[in-house]
Amino acid sequence: MTLKHSRIQGNLYFYWRSYKDSSGQGGKVYTDVPCRTNKQGRYSDVAYLTPELEAKFGNEKVLPQSFPLSAEIVSPTDLAEDIIAKAQEYLESGGEEVWLVFPENKWVIVVTQELRLIFISGQVVNTQKVLNGFSIPVDELLS
Repeated sequence: MTLKHSRIQGNLYFYWRSYKDSSGQGGKVYTDVPCRTNKQGRYSDVAYLTPELEAKFGNEKVLPQSFPLSAEIVSPTDLAEDIIAKAQEYLESGGEEVWLVFPENKWVIVVTQELRLIFISGQVVNTQKVLNGFSIPVDELLS
């Protein structure tokens, strides 16, 4: 983990948490949190757990499925194939939406079962299925 990775992770945690509180959607936001996919254990950089799943699994040590909304902050040494496979693994294990954050390129790729969207510097990235209504400028998230 680099300073930039940690800063962006903190930004995303702060913005998702602030939004879920202000919008009244509830749930919990976590960093470096374990979940169990259909293939293995994973740790999401940032993840959001809906109120329904929090009531069901909130006291577990490891979430027995993927988080509904997960974010992975991609480092320059990560292989694209591995990151894409991880996003697909989350979606196949109960996840609904995955954000792949590319700090060096200033891209955020939002992935669901139905779509893949790329947001770049100068644009506003927004959730597609989970944490309804959340949006943030890419440049602000990556600052």
